[in-house]
Amino acid sequence: MELFHLMHLYVMMLFQRGHKRFRSFTDLELIQLYKEETNLFTIPLLYERYGHLVLGTCIKYLKHYEDAEDTTMKIFGELNQKIEKHTIQHFKSWLYQVTKNECLIHLRKQKTIQTPIHENLLHTESLETEEQAERELKLARLELAIQHLKEEQRVCIELFYLHDKSYQEISDELDIPLSTVKSAIQNGKRNLKIRMESHEE
Repeated sequence: MELFHLMHLYVMMLFQRGHKRFRSFTDLELIQLYKEETNLFTIPLLYERYGHLVLGTCIKYLKHYEDAEDTTMKIFGELNQKIEKHTIQHFKSWLYQVTKNECLIHLRKQKTIQTPIHENLLHTESLETEEQAERELKLARLELAIQHLKEEQRVCIELFYLHDKSYQEISDELDIPLSTVKSAIQNGKRNLKIRMESHEE
């Protein structure tokens, strides 16, 4: 989606204009800066830090990449209003709850689930602990990273780890040599580790 890529470009342009000093600010310092000065760099910086995690969470719930992109842009497009309304103590877990809530609202509009949406999901105190939110975000990051693997690696990884298939079962199901399955899983694991570590830096 064009808007999704424009956000990336916007962040890069801001940094090229000499505003890299804001990157050293903590999440809460950026939020405070926005509340005090309506600082224009707060949202793009938070997007740079957490955009891929929000997208991964949206993919986890919505299952469709374009819907996930649209919801991610909606979340960051409205983030300034939410920041102004709420007292935020742990931004990452708060953002996870906001993301989860937006996904549930999206699914409810599509009538794919009947789960009632409660406003208390957006209370200033997260309903989930920081550790729980962190685990969810790591899982979302993993699921997103898997989607970037080469097709053969992705399919083998999913069959082996998510569907508990043996090497031989995967070889038979995909009609490829056993050595190819082992190589795809090994290379896929290595590429996943590299990709996830690069996002943590």
